[in-house]
Amino acid sequence: MIKNTIPFVDLRGKTPVDLLRSYPDSARTLVTAARRSYGYWSHMVTALALPFIDKKSHAWLQANNNPFLHEIESFDSILGMRGIYSFNLSYEWGCTSGAYRDEEQVALMRVLDWPFPKLGKHVMVVLQDGKAGEFYNITWPGISGVFNAMAPMRFSAALNLAPMRRHGKNIVTDWFKNRKIAKQQKALPPAHLLRQVFEHAEDYNAAKDMLIKIPIAVPAIFILTGINFGEGCIIERTENDAAVREIAGGQQVAASNQFHTILEQGTKPRPFFNSEGRWQQACSLQGHEIMSSGFSWLVPPILNPYTRLCMVADAASGKLMVQGFEGVTAATEIFNLPQKLIQGRQAS
Repeated sequence: MIKNTIPFVDLRGKTPVDLLRSYPDSARTLVTAARRSYGYWSHMVTALALPFIDKKSHAWLQANNNPFLHEIESFDSILGMRGIYSFNLSYEWGCTSGAYRDEEQVALMRVLDWPFPKLGKHVMVVLQDGKAGEFYNITWPGISGVFNAMAPMRFSAALNLAPMRRHGKNIVTDWFKNRKIAKQQKALPPAHLLRQVFEHAEDYNAAKDMLIKIPIAVPAIFILTGINFGEGCIIERTENDAAVREIAGGQQVAASNQFHTILEQGTKPRPFFNSEGRWQQACSLQGHEIMSSGFSWLVPPILNPYTRLCMVADAASGKLMVQGFEGVTAATEIFNLPQKLIQGRQAS
C-alpha cells in the first residue's frame, strides 16, 4: 500500500464547512466507502435505508436545537449525497486509549477502530480555534464533532464508545432498545460535547468539569490528559452520571470499550474488536514506549482489522504524532507536529 502524507490544514478563523469546501472529494469518498463497508449488499441496504435514516437524524438534531446543525446542513448541501447526517451521528466503533506517564509528562494514547474503510487514508490534522484557544483536531472533512485532539498547554482528549447497556434480552433487541433511549434524549452527542470542550475549556480542570457534568445523548468514555503531574483520567459516562478513574501517581490508566467503575453494572462489553484483550494490553504498556519516536508498540490485539488511526499527544510539550491505518497496514506516513509551530505560537 502506498503511504500518503497526512495533510495539515490551518482552519483558524474558519469552520469545518470551509474544510469540506476545500476537500469535497475526500468527503464523498468517505461517505461512499462507509456505505460499502460490508460489500455489495451493504451498499444496496444503505441506498434504501439512508434517506429514512438521514431524515430521522436531521429531525433529531433540529428537535434538540443542536448547536452544530447548521454546519451539518451545509455539509449536506455541499455534497448533495445521502449519508452525511448519519455519518455525523455514527457511533458504532471501538477504540483503545489511555493516559501514560513518562517521568513528569503525561501523554494521551489513542487508537481508533471503525468499520468504515478509507478513514486512515484520508485523515487530517486540522488547526482550529475557539474562545479558549487553538487546538489540533485529528479529523476528516464533513465531520462536525471532535473525536481526538490536542490543545497545546491546555489538554489532550479523545472519545471511546461505551459498552452496550443490557436489557435482559439479546444483542439485537438491546441495540434497538438503546437506540430508542437515545432518540428520546435532548442532550449533545458526545463528539459535539468534546468539540465544545476544546473550544471553551481554558485548562484541564475546566475540561474535566465539562466532561463530567454536562449531559450527553448516549453513554461514552472520555480520555483526558493535562500538562501537570497527576493530570490524566478516564471519565466513564452515562447520559447524566459520571465515574472517574485517575492516573494520580500511577503509570497509566487505560480504556477500551467497557466500564471499570460502578457504572459497569447493567452493561456488557461490545462483542467486537476484543475489548477485554485490548484493554489488558493497553494496561501493560509504559509511558516511555508510548512517547517513543514511532508506533512500534502498536501490535495486535490493539492493532486489528478495523484500526484507522493512531495518535500520541502531549499537550505540555506540544508533541503530536499521528498515523493513518487501513486495518493492520499503515496507510500514511507518521505525522509529527513541527515544534516550530508550537514554539512560534507560544512566543506570540
